[in-house]
Order: sequence, then structure tokens, then C-alpha cells
Amino acid sequence: MLTGKLIFSQIMDYLPLHMFRRIVQRYDGNRKVHQFSCLDQFLCMAFAQLTYRESLRDIEACLRSQQGKLYHMGIRAQVSRNTLANANKVRDWRIYADIAQHLIQIARNLYIDDEFDLDLQNTAYALDSTTIDLCLAMFPWANFRKSKGAIKLHTLLDLRGNIPTFIHISDGKLHDVNVLDILPIEAGSFYVMDRGYVDFRRLHVFSQRAAFFVIRAKSNLQCDRIFSHQVDRTTGLICDQSVVLTGYYQSKNYPEKLRRVKYKDPESQKTYVFLTNNFVLPALTITELYRYRWQVELFFKWIKQNLRIKRFYGNSANAVKTQIWIAISTFLIVAIMKKELKINASLYTILQILSVNIFERNPLLQIVGNYSYENEVRSNTNQLSFFD
Repeated sequence: MLTGKLIFSQIMDYLPLHMFRRIVQRYDGNRKVHQFSCLDQFLCMAFAQLTYRESLRDIEACLRSQQGKLYHMGIRAQVSRNTLANANKVRDWRIYADIAQHLIQIARNLYIDDEFDLDLQNTAYALDSTTIDLCLAMFPWANFRKSKGAIKLHTLLDLRGNIPTFIHISDGKLHDVNVLDILPIEAGSFYVMDRGYVDFRRLHVFSQRAAFFVIRAKSNLQCDRIFSHQVDRTTGLICDQSVVLTGYYQSKNYPEKLRRVKYKDPESQKTYVFLTNNFVLPALTITELYRYRWQVELFFKWIKQNLRIKRFYGNSANAVKTQIWIAISTFLIVAIMKKELKINASLYTILQILSVNIFERNPLLQIVGNYSYENEVRSNTNQLSFFD
């Protein structure tokens, strides 16, 4: 006799169904739907993420082979690749974007007390984007270059817990700096960016909203020094200055003073120049804060390797966005589960274990809770090290 819940169902228990139904109702997602509901669609796509399915035919074959367990997985309808393809094509992707945003808030609350090596009480974010290449002939809406298609994933990562708090999906042509126009800005928070986001008119908005930015300066920066602060050159710091911009458009767009920190990395021997509107933090902390921007690069690398967001089950913009948002939601559900159950293994390890135990009926903690993480190699390229 079969007893206990399927591993898949135990994972999906961390998806708040009351919230899910409310969001579906907001967008009228189940309008004219007789069998294959938005929840069925979400569960099928989440299953595909957790088990690394490569195509709709792959999803259909695997789920139909476990026909007797679909009801216990929460899937109430017959799974067909045509039905799933149509659902991905026509059902509003914003349903799954809102679900992901709700899961983000849950995850952030769980990871808010995670250790942060820097002595910083403020919330710190890293902003960057990654490009996902697409075939222009199959995805004609994803404009990028003359003979190449792509989409961009613009992400704001909370450095305490490394949870994505803002994600915007655009075609490949959208310049990174334009995302600053729609970025949610919190007073008192730090936003760490590379020099691709240098736009002094947009950066001035951060100061107007009492938020702070740390950004690399471009080589053509024109400024005058107002005051030089004392620095310890043995740490790699070269100078810590208060400056005003002197370029015509630069000074017009950012009329206030800025802080310019120049630093030479002792390991790589590269010299970096940072700009910030914060005059309180130690100069060395500013340089260390920028170093943590690399976490968003690791996040992009990790999701590309461990989530199904490089090969898509549909060619329409709606299908692509739906798949990405459900992938992000699945990632967040597992991250929430990891924290709630106090599992020591990394997210990479958890996903690998779950992928081969998805139809088992053992308790989740029995499957992954007793795994010893002590011998895992942190430099493993497939592993998101900060979720260990």
C-alpha cells in the first residue's frame, strides 16, 4: 500500500495556493478553461524544471508514464503537449510573474538575517543583465541584431541572501541603462552597478530618493576635486575624493558633489575608479561592496546551468516569458523549502537529488536533510556557492 505524499507534492506545498488562486482570478486566467487549469500548467512546467525535461514531448511522455500519480501531484487534467503548448502561448505570463514576485517576498523574509561579510546595516543590491541567445527565424519578436535574436534578463539581486528582487525580461536591443527608469528604488539602500549603467540624469534620481549607488566610473569622466580624504595605501586605496562633475551635460544632469574612490587590486594589479553618493562608509568598504557585485554574475551562471531557460518549449513571447517566470518560481520554492527545513546542502545538490526522487513517497528531510555538505567543493562551476 502506498503511503505518504509524493516528493513533488511536498515541494509544491511551499507554493501558497490561496495566493495562486487570487492572482489567477485577477487576470481571469481560467476563463473558458474546462480542464487544463493554470495550476495544472504551473505544476507541469515546474515538474519540467525539477526533472530537466527538454521538450513538450518529453514532459508529456514522462507524466503519462506516471498517469496513476498525476492526481497525487495536484494535476487534475490529462497532460497533452498540444494543450500545454497552447496554455503557454495564450495564458497571460503576468500571472506567473506575480506569483514569482509573491514568492520573492517570502524568500526575502526568510533570508533577511543571513550573514553578510561587510559591516553594513543597509540593504545592498547588485544590478546587471544577462543575454539569452535565440534563433531569430524561430523567435522573430526577439530583436537583437540583424541576423540574431536574443532576450535580456535584467535582475536586481539582494546581496543578503542572494534573492532576485526585481526581474525584467526584454528583447536584446534594450540598453541596460534604460532599466533604471523602471527600477524600484528604496530609500537608504545601496545599488551596485557596473559602468554600463552610468547615466548621471538617472543616477541623480537615486540621490533625490535618498538611496545610494556604487558604480564604476568611465574613462572619460570629467570632474574637479573638492577635497581629498586620507587613505591607507597599503590596503590598495589610491585616493578618496569629493568631486564635482565639470562636463557640460554631466554637471547639468548631476549638479551635486560625488565621491570618487580609486583602488588598485593587489591580486590582479588592475586599477578601478568608483563613484558613489555615499560619504559615510569607509572607502575600503565601498570597494568591497563593488566586489560583491560578482554575486549577480554567479546567479546568472547558476540559473543558466540549472534551470530550463536556454531552450524553450514555445516560440511566442508569451510562452518564453511564462517559462522563465515559472523557472524562477520553482527556484524560489526550492530556496524557501531549503530555509524552512534548515537543509545544509546547496541548492545545486538539492535539485540534483530531487530530480531522481520526484515520484518517491519518502519525507523530504529523509531524502535531502541528512546529506552531508562538508565534502562538497565550493568552487564547483555548477553550484551556487552562496546558497550552501
